[in-house]
Formats: sequence, C-alpha cells, structure tokens
Amino acid sequence: MRLSMVCGLLLFLGISCKSQGESAISIIDKATMTSRVIGKDVQLIDVRTPEEYRVGHIDDALNFNIKDPPYFEERISTLNKDEPVYLYCKMGGRSARAAQVLKEKGFVKIYDYSGGYADWLKN
Repeated sequence: MRLSMVCGLLLFLGISCKSQGESAISIIDKATMTSRVIGKDVQLIDVRTPEEYRVGHIDDALNFNIKDPPYFEERISTLNKDEPVYLYCKMGGRSARAAQVLKEKGFVKIYDYSGGYADWLKN
C-alpha cells in the first residue's frame, strides 16, 4: 500500500509539473484584439515583411519578420516568455507558423490573430 501511495504522488507531481510548463496557442478575432490589445502595454508582434509593415500596421506593433528566421529568433529572444504575446500577419498563415516557433521556444501565452491585417482593415 505504501508503494502505491508513492507512485500516486509521483504521478500527481509529474502531471502538475507538465501542465504548468505547457504553452497554449489561442486563436483570437478582431473584437479580442480591440479589447485586449489596442492601447494596452502588450507584446504585439507583426510577423510580416518590413515592406508590408511600412504600408501599415496595427497599433504599436513591433515588426519581427518571420521570413527571416535568424532575425526572427533574435528578436523573439527580447520578449518576456511569461507575458502574453499577440501575433498577426496578413491573413493568418505566417502568424500560425510564428506561434509554433514561440511555443517551441517556451512561450506560455500565445495569441494568434488569424484574420490578420487584411481582416483588421475591413469595416
């Protein structure tokens, strides 16, 4: 009986440790961007090219070009992994890829605005 209690405790601790360290990628929409991001002090990342960014971007987003992997990885190293990170691109493909990179790097709260800048411009 004592061995089974120890095994149960180890199993419980193993599950607890795993769930605390897992990353989560959440897909968000324009309404969520408006309420949680705009005008707030958050980590908002535009993963489009610098040329696309210069044409226009959302709020005070930083530009971390996902098409330049060494640059992208260097830039994400400046972010706080424990704070939420909001990502967007033009239509959702690149931001989904960026979200996976952040997850692999240990970021905990990742929000992907899958509609992207194209959706943002719609009325």
